[in-house]
Amino acid sequence: MSRLLIKPKHGTGRVTHVTPESAGWTYVGFDLHKLEPGDTFGDWTADRETCLVLVTGKAHVRVGEDDLGTLGERMSPFEGRPWSVYVPAGGDWSVRAETNVELAVCTAPGLGGNLPVRVIGPDDVKQETRGKGTNTRYVTNILPEGEPADSLLVVEVITPGGHTSSYPPHKHDQDNLPAESLLEETYYHRLNPPQGFAFQRVYTEFNDAGHRELDEAMAVEDGDVTLVPKGYHPCAACHGYDLYYLNVMAGPKRTWKFHNAKEHEWLLKA
Repeated sequence: MSRLLIKPKHGTGRVTHVTPESAGWTYVGFDLHKLEPGDTFGDWTADRETCLVLVTGKAHVRVGEDDLGTLGERMSPFEGRPWSVYVPAGGDWSVRAETNVELAVCTAPGLGGNLPVRVIGPDDVKQETRGKGTNTRYVTNILPEGEPADSLLVVEVITPGGHTSSYPPHKHDQDNLPAESLLEETYYHRLNPPQGFAFQRVYTEFNDAGHRELDEAMAVEDGDVTLVPKGYHPCAACHGYDLYYLNVMAGPKRTWKFHNAKEHEWLLKA
């Protein structure tokens, strides 16, 4: 199995755990918790900022002394917009599940912790349609670069069955602004219906010796996480199975500037 493919544990609690150390990189952390009604979980952010995303379910959320009340409404990531909470570095938070809950904990280095706690509700996020034909996908920007944060960029994407996404292939692995930014990235994948599968390829350009430093093709199933340390990273959803993914990105500078694979750029004009 590819080292870039992270399979979830069975059961409840923390089923996925990605740290900069386990991923072999510097910035992005990602956890996925499955909670049953009445379960609680909390943490202290230390020197990392956090975006809590209620992928599914309803939960009572506290951050420090702030009681944020019951958040969440959708029972499937394929239905409606998410509820999320931004927690700056140096904060503590807790969640008590009121229904079955899937909680994504997205983290990256905090640069001072001076930003306030904030709830990001369905009416606060912008949705857009990208691509055309069988490259159409639907994007919900949870924590885009136009909204305040220190390092994190967080976005949801739904790709209909039979469509491609993160395509034409693009990369963001060079700290070379304004042309390209360096961003590590995780993909948390869900399938509808859940017995389906999709594909993701992560690959780099040919080097001077005619070889690719990285070239991994992965079959992703419901609940899998893929790591994108560098290179291009397109996805393909199989016929009959819609693909949801939650992206977490972070790097030395908080901006998303990508480079398209030149040999595939003609698709943007087709």
